[in-house]
Amino acid sequence: MTTLPRRANVPADSADTTAAHHPTRQGLAALTLGAVGVVYGDIGTSPLYTVKEIFAPHTGVPLDAPHLVGAISAIFWALMLVVTLKYVILILRADNHGEGGGLALTALAAKAVQSRPALRQALLLLGVFGATLFYGDSVITPAISVLGAMEGLELLTPALKPYVVPITLLVLVCLFLMQRFGTAVVGRFFGPIIVMWFVVLGTIGVVHIAQQPAILAALNPLRAWYFLADRGWQVFAAVGAIVLALTGAEALYADMGHFGRRPIQLAWTGLVLPGLALNYLGQGALLMGDPTAIENPFYRLFPDTWVLPALVLATLAAIIASQAVISGAYSMTKQAIQLGFLPRMSVRYTSAREIGQIYMPAVNWALLAGVVAVVLYFGSSSALASAYGIAVTLTMMITTVLTFFVVREGWRLPAPLAWGATGFFLVIDALLVAGCAIKFLDGGWFPLALGLLLFGVMSTWARGRALVLQSIRADGLALQAFIDTLEPRHLNRAQRTAVYAVADPSTVPQALLHNLKHNQVLHERNVILTVVFHDVPWVPMERRLDIESLGHGFSRVTVNFGFMNTPDVPKALELAQAKGLPIPLFETTYFLSRETVVPTPGGGMAHWRERLFAAMSQNAGGVVAFFRLPGNAVVELGTRVQI
Repeated sequence: MTTLPRRANVPADSADTTAAHHPTRQGLAALTLGAVGVVYGDIGTSPLYTVKEIFAPHTGVPLDAPHLVGAISAIFWALMLVVTLKYVILILRADNHGEGGGLALTALAAKAVQSRPALRQALLLLGVFGATLFYGDSVITPAISVLGAMEGLELLTPALKPYVVPITLLVLVCLFLMQRFGTAVVGRFFGPIIVMWFVVLGTIGVVHIAQQPAILAALNPLRAWYFLADRGWQVFAAVGAIVLALTGAEALYADMGHFGRRPIQLAWTGLVLPGLALNYLGQGALLMGDPTAIENPFYRLFPDTWVLPALVLATLAAIIASQAVISGAYSMTKQAIQLGFLPRMSVRYTSAREIGQIYMPAVNWALLAGVVAVVLYFGSSSALASAYGIAVTLTMMITTVLTFFVVREGWRLPAPLAWGATGFFLVIDALLVAGCAIKFLDGGWFPLALGLLLFGVMSTWARGRALVLQSIRADGLALQAFIDTLEPRHLNRAQRTAVYAVADPSTVPQALLHNLKHNQVLHERNVILTVVFHDVPWVPMERRLDIESLGHGFSRVTVNFGFMNTPDVPKALELAQAKGLPIPLFETTYFLSRETVVPTPGGGMAHWRERLFAAMSQNAGGVVAFFRLPGNAVVELGTRVQI
C-alpha cells in the first residue's frame, strides 16, 4: 500500500502525555492497586518454582542450612539490586513522555543520538531485537505460570498427576478464548486478587520464619556473595535458577504509561517486595526444618487443608500474570506496526473508555499456538524453567545499554556518572545472561529462535517498505511540477473533495493518475494525504495536522500520530476546517493505491526476503479499518511496484 505511514523523529509536546498528571490521593490509591494487579502478576508467581529449581540436581547446590541461607540471600539481593535499584529507581526515570517499554526506550535512545545516523540505526535494530524477545516471554510466561500452579494438584493426590498437563491446556485455551471480550470486566478484580496473593505469600512466610529464625541470616549480603563465590564454575547454573525470581521485572517499565512511576514504586516497596522476600525466606526456613519438602516447597508451606485454597489462589494469580504479558504482546505489536516494523493487522478496541485495551486476533491465536506447543513439548515447570530466563535477561541487558545512551546523550550527564549509573548493572546483566546461556540446549534456544525469527520478519518489513518508497520516488512524477502544468479549465471538475493517501507526498499519487486517465475528471479539492508516525508516544491535537497549499485546488496534508495514538484519519481531518481547508465528511472520497509488490533480481534485499515481503504486503490488514476510513467512501486502484 502506498498508504503506508512514514516514520519520523520529531519530539511531541510533553503536555499531551498521560503520565504527566499528578493524581489525587484517591487516584493514586486506585492506580497503585491497578499496578499491583497488572504489573506484578508475573514476578509474583515466581515463588511457585524458583527455590525448587535452585536446588535441582543439575545445579549441584547441596540442600543444607548454609546453602539454603546463601541461596535465599542471593534471591533477596537480586531483587534489591536488579528490581529495586535498577528498575524502580533508575529505569523508571527514563520515560518517553510518560511511556515506558522496549520500543519507547528505543525511540528515546535513537532520538538522543540522532546526530549519528549509524549509531541511531544500530540502536534501533538492537531495540527491535529486544522487543522480539518479549514475544518469547509472552509464550513461556502463561505456560510456566499456569503449569506451575497446576502442579499443586499432585499434592492433593498423586492420582491427579496425569491430568496436570490436560488441565493446564484447558485453562490456557479458555484464557485465550476470553481475550476477544477484553479485560475491562475482569481487570477490576485483578488488583484485589493479587493483593490477597502477596498478603498470603508474606503471611505464610512469616509463619515459617518464626519456626526457623536462623534463615534471617540471608538478609546479610555477604551470605549471597559467599554462596556465589563458593560455587566456582557451577555458579552459572545457580544464577540461571536465581534469575527466575526476577522474571517480570521488565513489566515495571513497560506498564509505566498505564499507571505512572509513583504508583508502580509504591506498589513495589509497600507490598510486592515484602511479600516476595518473606515468602522466599519462609521457603528457606521450611527446607531447613524439612529437606523433603524440596519436591514442591511452595505448596508444602501450607497445611494440608490449605493446599486446595492455595492452589485456587495460585491459579488465579497465574492467569493474571499470563493476562499481563498477553495484553503486553498486543500493545507491543500495535506499536511495532505504527513504527513501521510490522504490516497492518486487525486491531479491535474492547473498551469504549480505555483506549489501551485492545484485542488483536492474529497475535492472540499465534500466542495460543505457541503456548500449547511449549506445554506439550516441555511438560513441566521444571523443564520450562530451562527455556525461561535467557530472553528475559537479554532484554534486561538491552534495556541497560539503551539506558546508557539516554543517560549520557539525552540527559547530558558526564561520562563517568553515566558509566557508573549503568556499568554496574551491565555487569550483573552479563552474569545473568551467562547463567541462562548454559541452559541453551535444554530449552533456552526456544525464545532465542523465536526472537530471531521475528527479528527477521520485522527487519524485512521495514527494509521492504523503504525499498517500495524508493521505487515510488524513482518512477513517480514530481507533484508540484505536475500541478503547475495542469490546465484546470480544460478538465472536468467534480464538485467534491478527493483525498489521496500516499507514502511519498512529493510524487503524484498513482490513484490520481488512474482517475484522470480512466475517468477524465479532477476533483474541485484534492488532498495529498500522508500519515506520519513519530518516534514519540503521543502527538497532541494542536500538532495533529500540517497543511500546505499547492495551487489549482491541491493541498498537501500531513497527519501526525505518536506510536500510542489511535490512527483515526477522518477525525484528524476534521481539524482542517479551522485551518481554512474544509473537508466535508459526506462530500469526500478517499482514493487508495493497492500495490502489488514484484520481487526482482539485483539490489535491494536477498530474493527470499523480497518474496517474504511481497507475501506480507499482500496479506497486510486493510487500510480502511486501520485508519478508520468510512468504507462507503473509499475507492481502491491497483498498481505494481518492483523492488
